[in-house]
Amino acid sequence: MTELKELVLDGGFVVPNARTTEGFAAPEMNAFGHSFRDYEAESERQKGVEEFYRKNHIHQTYEFVTKMREEYKKMDRVEMSIWECCELLNDVVDDSDPDLDEPQIQHLLQTAEAIRKDYPDEDWLHLTALIHDLGKVLLLPSFGGLPQWAVVGDTHPVGCAFDESIVHHKYFKENPDWENPTYSTKNGIYSEGCGLNNVMISWGHDDYMYLVAKENGSTLPSAGLFIIRYHSFYRKKN
Repeated sequence: MTELKELVLDGGFVVPNARTTEGFAAPEMNAFGHSFRDYEAESERQKGVEEFYRKNHIHQTYEFVTKMREEYKKMDRVEMSIWECCELLNDVVDDSDPDLDEPQIQHLLQTAEAIRKDYPDEDWLHLTALIHDLGKVLLLPSFGGLPQWAVVGDTHPVGCAFDESIVHHKYFKENPDWENPTYSTKNGIYSEGCGLNNVMISWGHDDYMYLVAKENGSTLPSAGLFIIRYHSFYRKKN
């Protein structure tokens, strides 16, 4: 009997169904007693999260993203081991996350362990889960000390109209690209069906970690690189 497949990723890699029924059980409520990714629920985090997205949507322009990609492709800042980099996230809390206000190293370890339990034979996926958020070191001085709005949060395409489904969409009206005739149409600078790899995505930890892996000749399969690069692109997931 052919085994069922449930998660098909980029590059022809397929992750089989979880081998155990005793794997990670996702909780129904976040740390603040609300459903996950509820950006309207009143909580001690809500106002800060909304202010984060206000800044993010104003400043993430096509010009800014292009500049950041060129700057960080140089790979001329720091050299360290993966675990040394993981430990740096003891000092990082993600201001965009409505569900968690703990140091990000906890998120890395929880994610990697949950994946390891459910997919014990997919070692590349365990590693991908562990390193997927390491790009958040961009917040630290040795990596440029970028502001939170330039590092974390959901990502979205730039160079075209901002989709109305993006969380806190109203703040895009203050973005310089909003009124730019080149960028404000549905397809903007892109041609229909050009492919996601040819679309510029707002700058942050996803794209930075993807560049680090790619430019350093990572042996991760293309599926792993795809996950790292687009795991915050929620509009694609939905």
